[in-house]
Amino acid sequence: MRVTAINDHLTQLTRLRFVNAYLVREDDGFTLVDTTLKGAGKDLIAAAGGEIRRIVLTHGHGDHAGSVDELRAALGADVPYLITEADARIHSGEAKKTSGSWPEVRTKPDAFLVPGQRVGSLEVVAAPGHTPGHVALLDTRDRTLLCGDTFTTMAGVAVTAKKRQRFPLAAMATWDADIDRASARALRALDPSRLAPGHGPVVEAPGAAMDRAIAKA
Repeated sequence: MRVTAINDHLTQLTRLRFVNAYLVREDDGFTLVDTTLKGAGKDLIAAAGGEIRRIVLTHGHGDHAGSVDELRAALGADVPYLITEADARIHSGEAKKTSGSWPEVRTKPDAFLVPGQRVGSLEVVAAPGHTPGHVALLDTRDRTLLCGDTFTTMAGVAVTAKKRQRFPLAAMATWDADIDRASARALRALDPSRLAPGHGPVVEAPGAAMDRAIAKA
């Protein structure tokens, strides 16, 4: 797993060169945003120095939720796990699976994420489209936007509503392209200082690149 320090309170964790999770530093330790694929639990804990205090998912696909059960087994129930109700219902079998890979997640959420909620320094922002319950997370300290899979940056900034020849996987897993486009516009309106995606490098001052991506989508 590649560990990249972005700034004093954001670290990008990259597995298999294209799947990202993030450690967001808070006063009490770290919020882990996404968990990459199954089998990453030990590496994620090591990268955080054992200081993961909560687990937050942008959405429920297997490359983001894959290590939830391993982390719960290792860290215990004192470390809460949060996801939106819509995506949790797909994990539990209460709702039909949409496109993309949906793993079996035995761990039940300790709470559901709600738009406008604060999780430490992170504000939950509704961003459905890639999945029904997809959210982004805005760091209120510096306006870093952890955008999940609404945007990718693998071959330049792109909206996942449109399939890109160089990195089509996220677009192929998108549930509703029209809703995804609307979410991309809503995230752009937040005027983020940097874009931290689920796939690809972090982009500084991403506004113009986001505009181009939205226009192409």
